[in-house]
Amino acid sequence: MSDDPIQSDPTASPEAETPAPKATEKAEARAAEAAAIRRRWITLGEMLAVIAVVISGLTLWNSWSERRDSAATKTVDAQKASARATTLLLIASNAGDGTLALKPADAEQSVQSQTILFPAALDAAPAETTGEPRIEAEWFERALKKARDAAKLPDNSRGDERLPVAITTRFLVDGAPHEDIAIYDIGYTISGRLLSGHSVTLRGLSLVTRVKRGNAQATLDGRWRDLLPAK
Repeated sequence: MSDDPIQSDPTASPEAETPAPKATEKAEARAAEAAAIRRRWITLGEMLAVIAVVISGLTLWNSWSERRDSAATKTVDAQKASARATTLLLIASNAGDGTLALKPADAEQSVQSQTILFPAALDAAPAETTGEPRIEAEWFERALKKARDAAKLPDNSRGDERLPVAITTRFLVDGAPHEDIAIYDIGYTISGRLLSGHSVTLRGLSLVTRVKRGNAQATLDGRWRDLLPAK
């Protein structure tokens, strides 16, 4: 065994023992770039995830908003339809024999009974109908003629004359009961002579205004005074 110390190879190059600084820098640069790329991809992925969440939220909100608007529209339409269904408008047709046949303008309404009030000045009793809504001239014809004579009105009409009445109508809509109280004008003509007698012909019906039950007679009498002022 030799005691000589190990001699280093004088021919060995120092670069072989220690990596070149440039190579190390390049490796570190590549590693840093790779790390930066990974971070960018992570950041981009997070951004896409956030965008996806936002889009999903907007989609859900838009869907909810559309459902809410649709429900609100349906509610408003239903309310309007209900209001229309419970608002009565009577129309009249000549049924002959001095009678006007009445019926609702809306076919979904079914009239059950009516009470017709006349101006207090005529001293005519209220008329009641059940199941056959109508107005008959004989209910008020004699009283109307006396009132016209007292007011010294012409024997013959110049066009259609008007007689106001208050009509309380009880009717059904989809089986539910309702009540309507309104002032209507009856259109009529009168012809003849005082000695030979006058003839009243009913022409039609027109709505004037709706009233509350407690105000019906007073409103009716006011309308009569406007149409036939006292002499």
